[in-house]
Amino acid sequence: MYALRVIAHFSAAHRLRDYQGKCEALHGHNWKVEVEVVAKGLNPLGMVMDFKELKDLVNICLDKLDHTYLNEVPPFDKQNPTSELIAQYLFHEIRPLLPTHVMLKCVTVWESETACAQYWEEDEQAD
Repeated sequence: MYALRVIAHFSAAHRLRDYQGKCEALHGHNWKVEVEVVAKGLNPLGMVMDFKELKDLVNICLDKLDHTYLNEVPPFDKQNPTSELIAQYLFHEIRPLLPTHVMLKCVTVWESETACAQYWEEDEQAD
């Protein structure tokens, strides 16, 4: 198996509905997002996929969130914009954009230098 990981960033504000604590108030983060993909084989150039192509796909998805108030962006207008749910959202946005031989392994969302959430699906299989 081969794996690639890219890191991207976005900035956004949010608040956690019905949360008892500081995060219930409007605040923002400079989020760091790590995306890891895997494949059993390489393309004719000897790559899982081009790093630039993967970064571009990730940034297409992050552009929907960047410099927004997440609580107004679907699906977070209905569900809390937690790091866990942002990671899940990005996983499902990025996965269909990947080449067929590449599997999305996981998405990690960092809301600070010391706190992150990760999402993956165990039943995924790489070709």
